Amino acid sequence: MGIACGIVGLPNVGKSTLFNALTSSVQAEAANYPFCTIDPNVGIVNVPDERLAVLDALYSTERTVPTTIEFVDIAGLVKGAASGEGLGNQFLSHIREVDAIAHVVRCFEDENVVHVSNQVNPLSDIETINTELLLKDVESVEKRIETVTKKARGQDKEAKDELEILIELRDFLNTGKTAHLFPVNDTYKPLMKSLFLLTDKPVMFIANTDEQSLKTGNAYIDQVKAYAEAQGSIVVPICAKIEAEIAQLDNEDRDLFLQDMGMEEPGLYRVIKEAYSLLGLITYLTAGKKEVRAWTVKKDSTAPQAAGVIHTDFEKGFIRAEVMKYADLQRLGNEAAVKEAGLYKVEGKEYIVHDGDIMYFRFNV
Repeated sequence: MGIACGIVGLPNVGKSTLFNALTSSVQAEAANYPFCTIDPNVGIVNVPDERLAVLDALYSTERTVPTTIEFVDIAGLVKGAASGEGLGNQFLSHIREVDAIAHVVRCFEDENVVHVSNQVNPLSDIETINTELLLKDVESVEKRIETVTKKARGQDKEAKDELEILIELRDFLNTGKTAHLFPVNDTYKPLMKSLFLLTDKPVMFIANTDEQSLKTGNAYIDQVKAYAEAQGSIVVPICAKIEAEIAQLDNEDRDLFLQDMGMEEPGLYRVIKEAYSLLGLITYLTAGKKEVRAWTVKKDSTAPQAAGVIHTDFEKGFIRAEVMKYADLQRLGNEAAVKEAGLYKVEGKEYIVHDGDIMYFRFNV
């Protein structure tokens, strides 16, 4: 679907290490100095889904294809980025192009890793990033105000109404509140979307900490959690250094490593899943002898829209969808049993797809 989550934060907080772990690669240069990532690195990451292995076994399928999400590693922002400091304008433009933000915050002490402010202070770090994004948003809104003001001087009521909302929005942002908290009714949601405001994007916080604090927690992580809760966001604590090591292991060694660490799965799995959820995405499935596959759709998509993800012709010529729930298939063991139980449904164009639906589409060519 071409949907991307941007990884942002101050320099040396672990962004590129996280990106390397996510993509199981060394694409991004992880170095102990700012701006080691000047151009954004882009990685396509499989979304972990245990349902695929179950379906693979049930259908003895020839291949299994997971769905994916795109992560963009954006170089570290610094104070003054909105006015061009530290190549800030270039980096901020990269953030504008993503759909959601994973904000990495340093929650560990290490005298061998330089902090751009010479001290570890998660809330100050978050404030620095938010301030730069807000300043850029205010600049964007003021430019729109200039344009709309000219139209509003005449008898253009629509322009006058838009100008009023824009001024309210600018004043709201100037109080230090992010755009996603701005109260707006359905009429002006298209306007908000057209502004492409940086602080209107959904945000998750990744608390990058050390190995010990990953198990026990620390005061830095608690601070980030309290801040995120007030913003309606979530926090995923990880140790990016450990995740990068895990990503380079084969399956057998990885399982042993996780067992030694007391972890059920890599912490990155939750990062990926939460980013996927943050973007408002769900997964439906197709299953058969030739292929088991996961497909990404937006929440509240209709059956024809879901069919269109496979091929536009499926949506145009949609007739009906045959649907069963993954939970029912897993519980009953095969399609025949699902049908016998009356749980295999035929749905029309109005059907809203749910996460875990197993679907087959009928369509006219």
